[in-house]
Formats: sequence, C-alpha cells, structure tokens
Amino acid sequence: MARIETAFARLREQGRKALIPFITAGDPAPALTVPLLHTLVSAGADLIEVGVPFSDPMADGPTIQRASERALANGVSLRQVLALVRAFRADDQTTPLVLMGYANPIEAMGAEAFAEAAASAGVDGVLVVDYPPEESADFAAILGRHALAPIFLLAPTSNPARIAEVGKLARGYIYYVSLKGVTGSSALDIAAVAERVPDIRARTGVPIGVGFGIRDAATAAAVAAVADAVVVGSRIIEEIERSAPEQACQRVAALVADLRRGIDGVASDSRGRP
Repeated sequence: MARIETAFARLREQGRKALIPFITAGDPAPALTVPLLHTLVSAGADLIEVGVPFSDPMADGPTIQRASERALANGVSLRQVLALVRAFRADDQTTPLVLMGYANPIEAMGAEAFAEAAASAGVDGVLVVDYPPEESADFAAILGRHALAPIFLLAPTSNPARIAEVGKLARGYIYYVSLKGVTGSSALDIAAVAERVPDIRARTGVPIGVGFGIRDAATAAAVAAVADAVVVGSRIIEEIERSAPEQACQRVAALVADLRRGIDGVASDSRGRP
C-alpha cells in the first residue's frame, strides 16, 4: 500500500497524473509476463494492474476475455501469478502492482492465505471485480492487516450510498468505470466523466483512476485533465495480441510511451488532485 501512496504523492508534487496499464499475467506466455511488466515501467507506467486469469471474466470485453483464455491455456493459476510478481520484485522494488480479478480463485485459496501470500510476493493492492463494497468489510480488513490496499470500482450508475461505502473502505485509489459496458468499449463520453469525477472526489479521500474506453493519447489526455490516473487495458492487450511474441515488448513500449506523452501534455490543476 505504501508504494501506491508514495507514487501518487510523487506525482502530485510533480503536477502529473498516473498512467496505470493493465496486462493479464501469463498472456501471451508466462515467460513474457515479467519482461512486459518491466517494459511498462520503462515506457512510463506509474502503477500496473496485473490481471489474474479467470474462466468467466464477466466485466471484461472480448479482448481481455481472450487474454484470460490464453493464460489459462498456459496453465497460469493465482499461485503462479504471485510467483510472477515475486520475480518482478527481484529487480523492481518501487513500482506498485495491483492484482485485478475475480472472487473464485481467492476464495479457493482462502482470503487470509491469499493476503499473506500476495503481500509476501510484493503485491500492493487488490481489486476484486465481484466483491461489492457492501459485502467487503471483512475482506478489506484482512487486506489491511497485510498492508494491501483494497481497491473498488465505481460506475456511472453508482448511487450516493454506494459511493459512500466505497469511500469508507477504499485505499490506494478508486477505479471509476467511465461507461456502462465492458472493457474495450469505445463509447467514452469525456463530458460525462468530467461531470461525475468531482462528485466522487467530494465523497471520498483517495485518488480516482478512470478506465474503460481509453485507446489513444488524445483520450488519455482528456481523462487526465479531470482524473488522478488513467487506466488502459484492452488497447494494450490488443497490441500484445497482434504481435509476434518476440515483438510484444517493443510494440507495447511504443504504445505506452505515446499514452504517457498524451497524459504529460495535460497540466495538473486543482480539479485533478485527490
């Protein structure tokens, strides 16, 4: 958790916004996951979300669904994801890593055992898509005992009660889903995001990252103008999917560097501070 807080504090001091890319562990191959993580950092990532492959990723669109299918076909389990995180930490003790996934693998391991193993591996935060905040107080407490940040989703349909509940539990940052739909959708409405984020910020006390529908430097810059962080997943997975394995890191680096340039072209102001 401290790494997440440190990253956002540094960015605030610099007047910059966070870039949070997402990849699925084990896609396209387990041997490429750690090199891809280091590539993301070198290209300008401030934090990284690492997807835990799952057979029914209901909030994800076709692109990330295919990434999960490839990773599962490669035999990647939650324990192997944690092993990949540990391998990344051998050379990077600074970049925050957030596991993003679904409840079943965690419940199969046991919440306490999972939190202990994740903290030991070098995980900083956990976002479980199908753990609603109203039912997550115990899980958030378990994560807190192991210095892991419980991270939650909010959406355009989230009502004030849901926002308040997330505000009580969330640490690290809040992930605001920018549209009604699944990952990879292209109907991003910047005006709607700009209207919604200040309301969430007024009710919560952690940075707000915005994801879903961000596909290029221009949309990343527009989101960075109103949020504390820009989350990009499907577009990065698409680049991996289109690449030969030996070219994946190079192509991902070019895309992430372009997103970074777009975000850094936006000056920070009071609207973008937590």
